[in-house]
Amino acid sequence: MASNILVLPFRKTHPVSLSAAIKQYISTKYDQHPDMFARDLELIDQLRSAAILAVEPHVTGIRKIQAYAAQLVWMGGKFPIDIGADFTWYPALGYNTARPMSQNNLRFELANILYNLAAMYSQLAFSSNRSTSEGLKAASNYFCLSAGVISHLKTEIVPEMRSTPPEDMDEMTLESLEHLLLAQAQECFWQKAVKDGLKDASIAKLAAKVSDLYNVAGDFGIKSDTISSEWIHHMTAKHHHFAAAAQYRAACDCLEKRKYGEEVARLRDSLACVDEALKETRYINKAVLSDLNGLKNKVQEDLKRAEKDNDLIYLIPVPPKSELKTLDRASMVAAKVPKEVSDSSSMLGDHGEFGRPLFAKLVPYSVHVAASIYADRRDRLVNHIIIDELEGLTNKIHELLQSLHLPGSLQALEKPLGLPPTLIDHAEEIRQQDGINRLQRSTADTEKLKLSDHAVYQEGVQLLRSEEAADDQLRLKYGTQRWSRPTSKDASPKLYKQIAEIDGYLKQAEATDKLIKAKMRENESLLRLLAGSDRDLEDFVPSSRRPTMTARTEREANNLRACLNDLSRLESRRKRKIDALRQKAKADDVTPDLLREAARLEREWPMQPLQAAQFEDFFDARLRRYDADVAALTPEREEQARLLTRLADANAAFSAARAGSDSATRQREEALQKLSAAYTKYKEIIANLDTGRVFYNDLAKLASRFADDARAFAHARRADAAALEADLANAAVASRQAAQLQQQRDEAERRRLDSETRQRERPQEAMQAPVPTRASVLPLSVEGQGTVQGVWHPDMPIRFAGAGTGAGTAAGGGSGGAQEGQQQQVNGLGLGQGRAKDGRWDPGSGVRFG
Repeated sequence: MASNILVLPFRKTHPVSLSAAIKQYISTKYDQHPDMFARDLELIDQLRSAAILAVEPHVTGIRKIQAYAAQLVWMGGKFPIDIGADFTWYPALGYNTARPMSQNNLRFELANILYNLAAMYSQLAFSSNRSTSEGLKAASNYFCLSAGVISHLKTEIVPEMRSTPPEDMDEMTLESLEHLLLAQAQECFWQKAVKDGLKDASIAKLAAKVSDLYNVAGDFGIKSDTISSEWIHHMTAKHHHFAAAAQYRAACDCLEKRKYGEEVARLRDSLACVDEALKETRYINKAVLSDLNGLKNKVQEDLKRAEKDNDLIYLIPVPPKSELKTLDRASMVAAKVPKEVSDSSSMLGDHGEFGRPLFAKLVPYSVHVAASIYADRRDRLVNHIIIDELEGLTNKIHELLQSLHLPGSLQALEKPLGLPPTLIDHAEEIRQQDGINRLQRSTADTEKLKLSDHAVYQEGVQLLRSEEAADDQLRLKYGTQRWSRPTSKDASPKLYKQIAEIDGYLKQAEATDKLIKAKMRENESLLRLLAGSDRDLEDFVPSSRRPTMTARTEREANNLRACLNDLSRLESRRKRKIDALRQKAKADDVTPDLLREAARLEREWPMQPLQAAQFEDFFDARLRRYDADVAALTPEREEQARLLTRLADANAAFSAARAGSDSATRQREEALQKLSAAYTKYKEIIANLDTGRVFYNDLAKLASRFADDARAFAHARRADAAALEADLANAAVASRQAAQLQQQRDEAERRRLDSETRQRERPQEAMQAPVPTRASVLPLSVEGQGTVQGVWHPDMPIRFAGAGTGAGTAAGGGSGGAQEGQQQQVNGLGLGQGRAKDGRWDPGSGVRFG
């Protein structure tokens, strides 16, 4: 059935086992068993089922939707947004209502549920009995509640989704829907005012505000990609319809106040507005068209009557439309966010309207966040301060050995034939690890992570750049005086600082990746040799004849070998220390102590929600357990420095003792040294790639958070810009109205001064305008003096001809000639015939005018 108002359709979804996702998350992230919350898990599925099935306009559906929404808000403090459940919803508006959208996002679920709550309110308004004053009042209230839910959705829920909102929940669409609902609420109030018989001036103010709200709704609808053209035509027609209705009521008020010229002007403008609305005839339904035609007929009738009266009787000049005073507005509606939505937590409790909060005994999500923060700080301390320092010391050992050609020079002397056992072990290790392919796979994986991080980062940068460009354009359009809000960089310096920070990380990582690739290219041939067969190694390493070792050479060789063994033991001990430190950090489960700390904080501040920042002192105290490991770095550095000094001295003595060795020995020494250095580079590249993978994974979190923050910032700035533009537009309208009013006052004052000037120039008394009166006839004088003879006057008696001497004497003062004159009166009622002999009139004789 066609209607003159619009309602929001419900969104549809598929069943989802939210309890399964929550159960899995509790099992993996918390130390509490999911069976502790079996009843809560059952209830959350029941609440969702009841909420998504509430798709009929009935007041019982409101409570079902609100109860589920309240629990979702409460659960936001217990669980992260990506709980692990994929919620699938179909759009309610637009051209893709058959294309579902799925997100693993609790806020996405909450946004869709609240949208259905707004739809429920709007459909309850539609189903209200709007033929009564009470029904109109209820419908208006429902529309205001629906607009309030849409407003809450726009300002509080969608910006916190941290993901792309559905296409029919973008800012322009929600703005259009909010103003449409308010327009229909105001329309119900206008209709109630008409029904209650309020004054025309008041009804005109109400209608003008209805027109404004429909106009704004239509403007935002044009900017939306999902508001249908049918709805936009409806809003446009309604805008002009109520502009016409406002002018019509203002004209009625003018008639009452005897402003006949203004009445005609406003009726003409009303008719023009109706004609403008009727241009949408092809696109609007029969109910709206019928309302328009009814209004047009009424306006035309009144305009015809008003123009005729003014032209024939009042003769008042009709002012042009530009001189008409702009109608005042009377807004009787506002977006009302239900308390059950804005403060849903107050409705939860053992005796609350929505029942007890689910999962209340679960550790707050803020504690989980605090645990993550502690883990990040602990890993930074262990990995970047302690382990990186130890591995840096080991790298210095390898650099010195390579510069001294060790252990190749010693191996060539000790084993002139075949392959040294150390070299065979290194080659076997690379073969088992499939070294070359492992390096290539790790490089490819690292490259993918880098490209992904860069894409996410660029998305955030593009959002900020686009927002900044839009802000600069608006500032250029309105000027810095009117566009007074902070610039984009001033509004969020932290975000713009992150642009440079993340860009620096990416450039630094790019430089490191190039070095790693260069190392791989330089050592690829030797690594392939080590990954090959022993025969290939034997062909590469030349044999030398067994040299004749003097006692001095043997002594210096043994001394050098002892130094190398000491360094090898130091390196092995250091490796075990690093492994033990990593195990210590892995076993550092902060959750039990964090729970106790959270319980203490809740006891001290029971009404204050827990925040991760409240655990700073706890973090500092907890990290002191690694103070001993940090302190052990100093003796480690000192011991290595002492061993390296011994090694350098022993190598110098060994080189002096074996001076003059043959060329074959030197060639074997160089080959062994190259293979040993290649193995060292292999281990170094593997460590670098592992570090790079960890780095890019950490950077992915940072870039993702940056992109989400940039998206939320851009969304908030767009909303703020839209509000500021609306304020500036309203201010401009008010300024124009004030200017028009002042112009009218100036014009009136000028006319008054001109009138006074003309009066001073013509001091004689102005001729008074004639007052129209009924024409009067002087009575017939007895003597015939000063009157028109033969003209009857209403004050004269009716005389019958020949009525007798007495009558004639009375009329003529005793003169016989007067009686004859009386019989000849023109326009008198002298009845010359049909009279009786006694002078009385005989009705049967008829009436004859003599």
